[in-house]
Amino acid sequence: MRILFMHNNFPGQYRRIADYLMKNSNHKMAVATLKSNEQAFNLPKVLYEPHREARDNIHPALIVTERATIMGQAAYKALMPLKRKGESPDIILSHSGWGASMFVKDLFPNAKFLSYFEWYYHSLNSDGEFLTKKPYDANDQLRLRMKNTPILHDLAAMDWGQCPTEFQASKLPEKFHDRITVQHDGVDTDYFVPDENPKLTIGDITLKKGDEVITYVARGMEEYRGFPQFMETVARLQKERPNMHAVILGNDRVAYGAKRSDGKSFKEWALEEFDFDMSRLHFMGLQPLGTFKKLMQISSAHIYLTVPFVLSWSMLEAMSVGALIVGSDTDPVREVIDDGKNGVLVPFFEVDKIAAQISQILDNPARYQPLREQARETVLSRYATRDLLPKYRQLIENVANGTQK
Repeated sequence: MRILFMHNNFPGQYRRIADYLMKNSNHKMAVATLKSNEQAFNLPKVLYEPHREARDNIHPALIVTERATIMGQAAYKALMPLKRKGESPDIILSHSGWGASMFVKDLFPNAKFLSYFEWYYHSLNSDGEFLTKKPYDANDQLRLRMKNTPILHDLAAMDWGQCPTEFQASKLPEKFHDRITVQHDGVDTDYFVPDENPKLTIGDITLKKGDEVITYVARGMEEYRGFPQFMETVARLQKERPNMHAVILGNDRVAYGAKRSDGKSFKEWALEEFDFDMSRLHFMGLQPLGTFKKLMQISSAHIYLTVPFVLSWSMLEAMSVGALIVGSDTDPVREVIDDGKNGVLVPFFEVDKIAAQISQILDNPARYQPLREQARETVLSRYATRDLLPKYRQLIENVANGTQK
């Protein structure tokens, strides 16, 4: 069987399944990805590159649509030589939302199409409104609805769909639910394991398990992942707990949601707004996976705050090593965390309660050890790659064979 992966930044969500298929099948695989993609992978590739950016003199609600159309055009053009050579794929797996796969069924009408959906935008009862606590105005409602255009094209063209969590799947239009499989990418529970004696050196200090260490991990530093609330919490706890360190992995940028209107980054704002002991506040930027794993192994409390949005892999990977999650009481986290059993839930906006919960954990680490153990058990039973990847392979083969029901 010939499989074509399409992802602007491959491997992305396909890293685990692509590696698994390389080791456990005879399927021929290739990748279509952006020319600017710097990720390393060992598969034949077709590179596409948009010939221009979306114009800024069109209707604001159409900018995302035009950008997606240009992306889809670029992918179509780059893949045309495959069709001319008679090398059409049997199935195309594509990460939806960016437009690359909008026209693949026109180019390869006989190929099956399995589309990976992460998010469907809503102006009511969703992520953005959660933050602002007020309704979007009419222009933003139009913009958000139109932002779904490339996703809707994929929904209409797909032979089947995939979504990583029940919550994310629930945000897709209900009429498509019976053609969507909830299939998570999985966590490598043989790699993300607990360690009784982990150490992590940061500058001239070495942190180890048993030290008071609270952690925060995200691609960026932004409202969507509760960075402002985390930083205010750290400022309060540092005054009460002279031995507590806070370690942050992530770039000083906004990956999701809006930037600050004053032009400052959220990190710049926080450092100006609150009083910190910088010798106990550590910004590490992006780090290799091994560093992340060590940090989660020594973490006393891993703070994971998110609006109702895409659930981060990092939370599940942290649970796999036995980290104690202090998570926001929001839908994507509640799907995994059972409060008081495999982690604890806190109100997203209430810094007083977040700080009080962390203090309780730091004061009574033994009381929370069963939650750490149950966190790993949750991942082992629901998200382990050794269980999920064979099912993922079967899904791909069923869609390719036309037997998925």
